[in-house]
Amino acid sequence: MLIAVAGAAVLMAQSPVSAEATSSSTALLRLRGGLTLEIPGSWRVYGNADQVRVVTGSCARPKGSYFEPKCDSFWVMGPEALKTGGEGFRRYDPDQGPFYPASDVPPCPKNPKYGQVIGKAIAVGYRDIGAAHKASYRVWPGRCVGYVDGKQRSTFSQREWYLPKTKILVVDQWNTPGLAGILKNAVWAR
Repeated sequence: MLIAVAGAAVLMAQSPVSAEATSSSTALLRLRGGLTLEIPGSWRVYGNADQVRVVTGSCARPKGSYFEPKCDSFWVMGPEALKTGGEGFRRYDPDQGPFYPASDVPPCPKNPKYGQVIGKAIAVGYRDIGAAHKASYRVWPGRCVGYVDGKQRSTFSQREWYLPKTKILVVDQWNTPGLAGILKNAVWAR
């Protein structure tokens, strides 16, 4: 259930995920493993402890599945989602490929008339998520192609931050403005 409080989103669920207003312009999003993100109060939070969608703009179906097109958002995935998060529903492993829980060609994030094809990582390294937490970071180039002719219509990038010890994965197909800074400034409960 999603409740608006002073311009901020508060997720009420039977899980360790919640968001609470810090001011009219920001909210604290509390996630698994003690991870807390300070997000804009206009962003909306949906899901549960294992699959949280943070909607950052327009979205026709915010409660839709991971491959729901036309939904400006990013995901925070937990261990259950990672068990089948690799291509062909294998266990997610960033060394083997992107988060892609499918065995077919899912719709392109920006236009469902096209399918998405993700290539080899073009950026590989580590990024801070709060103090003393390094995430494996990758950027996967995505192409939106015609289902019938395979012709490329547009491109996107899938950014991923993976914390193997806490089994947290952040997936962003929309190049969400400010997300890298939000993650870098995250706070961890002690």
